[in-house]
Amino acid sequence: MLVHQGVELETPPSGLEREFHTLFNFDALQFLSELISTFQPEVDKVLNLRVLRKVQLDLTGELPDFLQDTAHIRNDPSWRVNPVPDRLHCRHVDIGDLSPCDTQRLIMGLQSTAQGLQVDFDDGNCPTYRNQIKGIYNVYLAVHNQFQDVPPISQAPVLMLRPRAWNMVEHNMMVNGREVPGPLFDFGLLMFHNAKLLLQNQSGPFFYLSKVSVRSCFFIHNFNVYQTYPRKSSCFVVQVESYMEARLWSQIFFWTEKKLGLPAGCIKATVLIECVLASFEMEEILYELKEHSAGLNCGIWDYSASFVNKFGHRADFLLPDRSKYVDMEKRFLHSYMDLLVQTCHRRGALATGGMAALLLPRDKESDFYKTVLATVTRLKLLEIKAGVDGFMVYDMDLIKPMQKLFQLHSHGQNQLMQLREDISVTPEDLLIMPAGGVTLHGLRYNIAVGVLFIEAWLSGRGHFFYLGKVEDSATAEISRSQVWQWIRHQVRLEDDGMVVTQALVSSLADDLMGDLKAAINCQTNRDRERLMTAVSMFLEIVQKNNFPEFITTYLNLDHTFLSSQSQHENGPTDAVPKARL
Repeated sequence: MLVHQGVELETPPSGLEREFHTLFNFDALQFLSELISTFQPEVDKVLNLRVLRKVQLDLTGELPDFLQDTAHIRNDPSWRVNPVPDRLHCRHVDIGDLSPCDTQRLIMGLQSTAQGLQVDFDDGNCPTYRNQIKGIYNVYLAVHNQFQDVPPISQAPVLMLRPRAWNMVEHNMMVNGREVPGPLFDFGLLMFHNAKLLLQNQSGPFFYLSKVSVRSCFFIHNFNVYQTYPRKSSCFVVQVESYMEARLWSQIFFWTEKKLGLPAGCIKATVLIECVLASFEMEEILYELKEHSAGLNCGIWDYSASFVNKFGHRADFLLPDRSKYVDMEKRFLHSYMDLLVQTCHRRGALATGGMAALLLPRDKESDFYKTVLATVTRLKLLEIKAGVDGFMVYDMDLIKPMQKLFQLHSHGQNQLMQLREDISVTPEDLLIMPAGGVTLHGLRYNIAVGVLFIEAWLSGRGHFFYLGKVEDSATAEISRSQVWQWIRHQVRLEDDGMVVTQALVSSLADDLMGDLKAAINCQTNRDRERLMTAVSMFLEIVQKNNFPEFITTYLNLDHTFLSSQSQHENGPTDAVPKARL
């Protein structure tokens, strides 16, 4: 452990000494220390307010609505977000889930024709110490033009840097006796080493912000949990008064710009709307970040999982089989996308859609290739027609056909002129669950994805491939959420009427072992032991009485995962498993 003026930092993983000392020089440590010391109290507040908000929802049974106390922001037609730099005007196709510790895939992304790269320290990345140091150093190399055969940063696809979300902590650094917030660790190092050069090359600094929630206001009816409240008080308002998380990020941005001598407002950030509560406060999020906004992003799986997170114990919010009944054509999801596009374009902000997770087969002449491409095309055309200005793909072979799709069905660099005044989205539109039940196939699929994600994390990988798709923490989140909810409500399978129980889930996990072993190419006793550990951890998480908010938080605080990191950290520097290129 290295100690420096209130900062304690683990020594570098084996083989990463050069990278470590490049990133953690004296000035960088000083900057990180000041950044974290300044904002740690506000981070504590927003995390505590999340807990309070969930308790309020559970106690009252109320549903979210558009906030009354911020109606003046929504009703004021005059304000706009500040214009984005030229390099962000066209965001048609970004490469998503690009784990920056995978050097080979990062280089291929920089060499591609994509408009941007989502450099992902969150969903697609496993935050081991090795992965974080290697990933941040790889960004440093890209920005400083130190990769061979890669265009200079001013000509390469623009880097959209995605630090970890607020729910994640960095165990390997302590400031003032406390482990530090993961996003401040990532953001601070990325900004300190790269911001000025990115700005000089008109290529940043640009960010994605994950899992942003904001304050909420609830009307509570007949609240008599405490006898000290008189029963005649049938309606009163509880307001969570604090800095919004979007406002916190804005403060962090302004502070960092001033500290590093950068122009105010030069940082631009796209906020991922991944929580149902945030969908009611999108205008407020844009307003709080109006000097720094690069727009909003809508996805499908983290957002869908948030319904289980917030309302999963309520039978009215039973989410049906995602593999059969949940897609962006369903009312609650297309309403969310429509509202996001309308909100963004009304305020001059870009609206981006989700990621195409399907992988194209290698044989471009096969019927299967044509089927997969047609499926991706149909779903992404739906987003283009809704007015999105761009979206993400994982498979780099999808970049050109999706760019062509934009050229055929839209005009210009973006669709900001599509104001979507034809729609009016209500709370009911956003909250109504799709019809449908649960299938045996869907249950097995969710179990497999949940187990394989945990196995991937135990191996130091943030994403994996299963049945022709890339899977990451977002799909693991919805998978384990649905299994938890189906057990909780004892739903019956459409196939044979069997009740979903913990015993059934455990039995299906056993039945899936052959498929799971094949998926991870299980060859050694260590592979088998790691897979069995992942099964045990999955079964543990889906039977919890209280729903764990994030699977990544759960794993990142678990002794089994933390102890597995020691083995991962002590491996050779090229031991980071390579993703499909």
